[in-house]
Amino acid sequence: MSRVLVFGAGGRAGRAAVEEAVRRGHQVTAAVRTPGKYADLPATVVAADVTDAAAVERLAADHDAVVAAVYDGGSDPTEFFPRAGRALADGVGTGRLVWVGLASILAAESGVPLMDTPGYPQEYRAFFLAHQAAADLFAESKADWVSIAPAGDFDHENPARTGAYRLAPAAADSRISYADLAIALLDEIDEPRHHGVLLGVERA
Repeated sequence: MSRVLVFGAGGRAGRAAVEEAVRRGHQVTAAVRTPGKYADLPATVVAADVTDAAAVERLAADHDAVVAAVYDGGSDPTEFFPRAGRALADGVGTGRLVWVGLASILAAESGVPLMDTPGYPQEYRAFFLAHQAAADLFAESKADWVSIAPAGDFDHENPARTGAYRLAPAAADSRISYADLAIALLDEIDEPRHHGVLLGVERA
């Protein structure tokens, strides 16, 4: 049994990670901004700010691995993601960090980032680049990190847990459920196979 800390545990990806970790018998701490809203989470729920490096360090010190599935709709993403990335990079130290990334910055089959492929929507490019900035901070850190993202998007029409996934290059039409993404996240905690890379996963 490992001790797993999940930042952003109140969101759909974070909640799925909590549930998968509990399913595997891990001791789970769910870090959220307002604990009172998430009393239904099957974990120890604590208040924490993922952009606060001291808070990240304090919590991470008591855990074997950290999952970060974070988003703040009330903040400017160009500020939030780099701040969260910096706090996690500094706070985790040399520990295991599994970051829920973004398909847009993954390489497509051609080798070009998905966001730079012909016809890809550009209205959220600042959001994409903010995610890239966070990943760049991990790459400069001492953390044992990996970023895992849907190779395309989450499957909202078929949200079931199938229990299977595969690594895949970025593709706009690729899909995976939150529950199956969570399997990939926890696999990289239980048996770390990838280090310092951006991975895309899709339903097998």
